[in-house]
Amino acid sequence: MRIATYNVNDVRKRFKPLSAWLEVTHPDVVCLQELKCTEAAFPHDALRTLGYHALVVGQASWNGVAIMARDAKPVEIRRTLPGDPKDRQARYVEAAVNGVVIGCCYMPNGNPQPGPKFDQKLDWFERFNAHAGELLASGHPVVLAGDYNVVPSDADIYATKSFRSNALLQPGPRAAYQALLDEGWLDALKKQSPEASLFTFWSYMRNRWARDAGMRIDHLLLSPKAAKRFKGAGVDRAVRGLVDTSDHAPAWVEIEN
Repeated sequence: MRIATYNVNDVRKRFKPLSAWLEVTHPDVVCLQELKCTEAAFPHDALRTLGYHALVVGQASWNGVAIMARDAKPVEIRRTLPGDPKDRQARYVEAAVNGVVIGCCYMPNGNPQPGPKFDQKLDWFERFNAHAGELLASGHPVVLAGDYNVVPSDADIYATKSFRSNALLQPGPRAAYQALLDEGWLDALKKQSPEASLFTFWSYMRNRWARDAGMRIDHLLLSPKAAKRFKGAGVDRAVRGLVDTSDHAPAWVEIEN
């Protein structure tokens, strides 16, 4: 069972590279972030022709997340992250697919920092970790996939000083991410490549894709029950090089059925 995560950066604008990737790799589950459209505007029909049914939490122009399943319908569990009833941003959706609980997240970026956006990021991360703890306690096989907007360590970004003040590298978000690992979640990409970081994001600016000046901010975390089924993980880097593509590349993990 291949579970992928992909910040598509506007699902309608990037539909051509998205569909090309799906037609070649055929992931069983896809978590999409940054849809930048409402549920009604999401390309349900076009994706169904490729064999995918989608559970969508959309938002006009901003954010937006979806869980897609191939030849199956995701069974909805929740459409929001618990802990703040005032939170109306489309950043989390959770569903069951073939006996595995899938959580798809799009963490707040947090820039500029310090400031209210960074405070929101830390608050959201705290809520996310609390919910992850509940999922861990359930004993179910769970995969928490998405754009976490955190670079876990200096090894997960190209050699640069320009990002030192960026919210993605600050001690608070890094500590929150590490807390998940300390609780028992397995970082699939780190498991696959413990020495060399598998970058998932290359900015459009300053020729960073051509220079491989990337970073790892898209993650797939596996609960212990899912981790026992781990087969492999990777990043489909070639998608980043397509025309009119997202600044992220899809990342994936395979687990035994």
